Amino acid sequence: MSIEPAKLKIALDSDRDNYAVMGNPVAHSKSPIIHQTFADQAGQELFYQAIHVPKGQFGEAINQFRTMEGKGLNVTVPFKEEAYKLCDHLSFRSSVAMAVNTIIFSADGGIIGDNTDGVGLSVDLMKNKISLQGRRVLILGAGGAVRGVLGPLCDQRPEQIVIANRTMSKAETLAAHFKGNNVSACDLDKLGNLGAFDVIINGTSSGLNGELPPLPISIVSTDTCCYDMVYGDTETVFNQWAKENGARMTLDGLGMLVEQAAEAFYIWRGVKPETGPVIKMLRGK
Repeated sequence: MSIEPAKLKIALDSDRDNYAVMGNPVAHSKSPIIHQTFADQAGQELFYQAIHVPKGQFGEAINQFRTMEGKGLNVTVPFKEEAYKLCDHLSFRSSVAMAVNTIIFSADGGIIGDNTDGVGLSVDLMKNKISLQGRRVLILGAGGAVRGVLGPLCDQRPEQIVIANRTMSKAETLAAHFKGNNVSACDLDKLGNLGAFDVIINGTSSGLNGELPPLPISIVSTDTCCYDMVYGDTETVFNQWAKENGARMTLDGLGMLVEQAAEAFYIWRGVKPETGPVIKMLRGK
């Protein structure tokens, strides 16, 4: 006899519009304070929370939030690809990415999926004066986070994008999806044969656990910019490794987080927030 999973304990604020980020893990998320700050900027009232969803219960969590009249969701690891499959309608950029990080519930109860990760990363790179045009770019990982950013990165016309992943087949499938954009796949164990890259982007979630995939130091030079899509209260293990091996610049994903959140807020609320003051606040500046 099958056992139904226990209903998630989700509490909403009946006096305000409700939004949330769902993930696993999600306790570290800064999204609640980011969206509350955006709402304060806009003079709007909303309630935004982080909801930990056990693996295997994501579909149930979305439906529960929707039936409780929640307005929209952000989706983080490891559910972005599952969210893509559950949506009734998809934006162009989420269709290209095959991953969803932003959900809107339509008036008729439909689930509309979008992806703001690529916009968030592109804007943050631009603000930090990192151009990908004509550059050799290495992306570590082939999950939902990487799917969300590849299209906008290809639009910047790099000379080459290499996707390296522990499971080679996932990297090959993703590279094939973006064929015609000088995107190729590589096994992590063979990265040492490819020389140094101009830009390395870590799209793996291992940094959340303080781990780092085995990487050859030959992929980094004194001209290399390293960007970790993960962020934390302290420097990420990937950025520590990059600095120790002579990278010119290291950045974490906090700026990307705020920029993609601003795009999601605009989709939900029709107002584009100012991101600079929020990034400074979160960095304690």
